[in-house]
Amino acid sequence: MTAVTDLPQSTLSSSTTRPRLEPRPVDEALYARAQAEGLSELQARLLASRLPGYRGELLPLIAPSLRYLAHPEKLADGRRAAERIAQAVAEGEAIGILTDYDVDGITSHVVIRRTLVELFGVPEGKLHSLIGHRIHDGYGISLPLVERTLAQKPFPTLVITADCGSSDEPRIARLKAAGIDVVVSDHHALPIEGPPSSAFACVNPTRDDCEYPDKTIAGCMVAWLLMSLARGVLIEWGALSASTPKLSPWLSYVALGTVADCVSLGGSPANRAVVNQGLKLINRMDAACWRAMATRLGADSVPFNAETLAFQMGPRINARSRLDDPYAALHFMLAENDGVANRQLDVLDQDNQSRKAIEADMAAEARALATVALDADEPAVVVLLEDGHAGVQGIVASRLVQAYGRPALVLTQASAPGMLTGSGRSIDGLHLRDALQRTFELAPQSLPRFGGHSGAAGVGVPRDQLDVFKAAFLRAVGEQLEGRTLYPRLWTDGELSTAQLSLTTLQEIETLGPYGREFDPPLFEGRFIVEALRPVGADGAHLMLELSTGPVTCKAIWFRALTPGELPGFNVGDTLHCAYKLNRNRWRGRETLQLMVEHASPI
Repeated sequence: MTAVTDLPQSTLSSSTTRPRLEPRPVDEALYARAQAEGLSELQARLLASRLPGYRGELLPLIAPSLRYLAHPEKLADGRRAAERIAQAVAEGEAIGILTDYDVDGITSHVVIRRTLVELFGVPEGKLHSLIGHRIHDGYGISLPLVERTLAQKPFPTLVITADCGSSDEPRIARLKAAGIDVVVSDHHALPIEGPPSSAFACVNPTRDDCEYPDKTIAGCMVAWLLMSLARGVLIEWGALSASTPKLSPWLSYVALGTVADCVSLGGSPANRAVVNQGLKLINRMDAACWRAMATRLGADSVPFNAETLAFQMGPRINARSRLDDPYAALHFMLAENDGVANRQLDVLDQDNQSRKAIEADMAAEARALATVALDADEPAVVVLLEDGHAGVQGIVASRLVQAYGRPALVLTQASAPGMLTGSGRSIDGLHLRDALQRTFELAPQSLPRFGGHSGAAGVGVPRDQLDVFKAAFLRAVGEQLEGRTLYPRLWTDGELSTAQLSLTTLQEIETLGPYGREFDPPLFEGRFIVEALRPVGADGAHLMLELSTGPVTCKAIWFRALTPGELPGFNVGDTLHCAYKLNRNRWRGRETLQLMVEHASPI
């Protein structure tokens, strides 16, 4: 069985409100069109329930290909930015690479650095890796990061950002005044005033004047497009040979960053293409980081899929920056041999275990505090964890969203005196960054800093303004949701017949991948008799099951079904109403079907 260290949270029968299982609405027009274009009934139903209202071409979504990528010249400021990078390369300038500390930022950093060194021939000594510390520096181009940049030797005359910078005009102005050109590459929503005026260039697909057709691409994809464009400029100038390899191999990193940053894998041909191609590259196991992870997870974990990136690779890389400086994650991704990769992975694993323990304590406290919001039927959960770890805010917010079916914002003390920092997670139908923009309009003094996108965002709030901020935020969320009833729900894809409980059906489903945000992995529901069960795992929190329906009996696993010491609320012979995914269980080269239970309740 595939080794597991971090998983999507299952629905706990005892510690959260029980979710409602609701069938996904199906867009009948899209359902009919998908079948007419050759998809099976099941594939057509899955597609039509994930892309309601979609009227574009289906082929770029169901057969992802790099030929559907738009040319990077369509990025506003793309050519200007690429020419500045090419100039720095050609003239031997020192260059700073300044990126965010999460998976998207780290993979962006790898793309930029490997391109500069391996394709453009920039000496390592001319490059500076500038990554902020989540706790001490905060997100983006922080003041401490500015000071660190200005102290570098040799002094950088160009800084390239990735996954940050769009909202950092004051710090960019400081760098510009010191003689440093800043090329911003980012994907986060821009402030009302637009791109930072002091930046030499700002490459961001969310710009109003940007003609790039996909506004949902991740920061690592923006960085990949920009560096691809810089390669083209250097070839035009004769500074690089026309035979210089393209950046295609780096799409392995772009796939990881895209999946981990939870950008849309729904109606985005670009994101689907790079994840699909990136997984092919990853599964060649050419880089030490992929080989080390495959060894750690076990031979049966290969080939990797999007869920491997989301729940195995991503959490380990993020754990480092959540608890400490992020450079071990960067060194892991850049490792040139298996020994170095394994040593760095040991560090990431240790951090991930520590993160899980911290998360469990914070989530328990957050759930207790959330009762106030639930009793008042507030449209969002806002909690302050006085002793909480800032690096785990976002994960805890996600747990609250799963448990209560409403947006959540988790705040902790910031390193700056008198300030709180927080991370939020959203639900379908609420654009979180827009809600924060509205909050700022209602009470600007309560929200001096914020950023993010539709599904996730970060804030800085003065402690003495917390009540003002909360009131404005709840009003902003309420305006968007317009009285919508909020409760935890699991969208399902209906029931499968006994004949469909097979590896053939799983193959049919996998053909429609990759799955991720806004293109969720299929989740089915059904009634099963419990033929056998036993707790497994170090703390007995998981359940191994044998479930039968009619003539078919299936092995099943329910991760995090129990809290440590808890007994199942059902026995052998009981009937369960389950929400489950189909899974390929590999063991010693043999494949069998396994059900992955996400929720179950006795009937």
